[in-house]
Amino acid sequence: MKLIACQVCHTQYDVSQVDAPELTCRCGETLANQPPTALDAVVARCGSCGAQVGAEAARCEYCGSEIVRDHEKLSLICPECFARNGDHGRFCIACGVAFAPEALPVEGHELPCPACETRMPPTQVSGFAVNECPGCRGLWVAGGNFDALVRRAARAWEERSPTAEPPRMAGANPARQALAYRRCPECDEFMLRVNYQRSSGIILDECRAHGTWLDADELEQVAGFILGGGHQKRPAADAAREKLSADAAAAVARMRTRSHRDAGQHRSAGIDLGLGLLRTVFDILT
Repeated sequence: MKLIACQVCHTQYDVSQVDAPELTCRCGETLANQPPTALDAVVARCGSCGAQVGAEAARCEYCGSEIVRDHEKLSLICPECFARNGDHGRFCIACGVAFAPEALPVEGHELPCPACETRMPPTQVSGFAVNECPGCRGLWVAGGNFDALVRRAARAWEERSPTAEPPRMAGANPARQALAYRRCPECDEFMLRVNYQRSSGIILDECRAHGTWLDADELEQVAGFILGGGHQKRPAADAAREKLSADAAAAVARMRTRSHRDAGQHRSAGIDLGLGLLRTVFDILT
């Protein structure tokens, strides 16, 4: 847990899953997402109940909890006095303030689900404002938050326990999936069906003006695709595609030059030109 506290109203927030450099407190104050530098402080209180403890006490006289003094086991930083505390502490062992982080303020508004029409309340995933459907478990990611959310999901999978199940790596053949165009929950226009990274087989619904829709578990599949190195293959594929396009354009230019030179010849030259052009472009692209 990583805590920061508003210096105006002293509300605490857990920012361990938040990537944004700043966040807005419920009182309106803008907070920097930067936990303070830890200080080594004298253990004066019990981390479990907040009661005062003696300088040499091994256990709290009030609740019986162990008093941890080993600095290597103290990694939670008090957002008020910056003293090191145990990860599971409920009170600061130096100043006694209670650790009681509140939910981050949620942006956005309720929207209809594009898949099942259930009302989706605004919420947060990894610190990003989203709308999650309580019915089908789909996820609406507004604006440009999709790429940042995917990066956060991929990092979370990289940091998972070695014994955790690996994420699903990719989708299926898009041509064999049921075709269903969905409407954007904001503007009610039909969204585009997008094959993520062009080759993953994970079909997402995208409204370029308002956001991206992911069916249940598709965020996990996208993260798995990235962890499997799928995103690294795209630059090479794009470079190859650009080269093919350039070669095809050059071939077209050559054929047009030849057509102008031979314009006065037999009429059938136009037919031969068209067939030759098609063969040339086909050879380049295949």
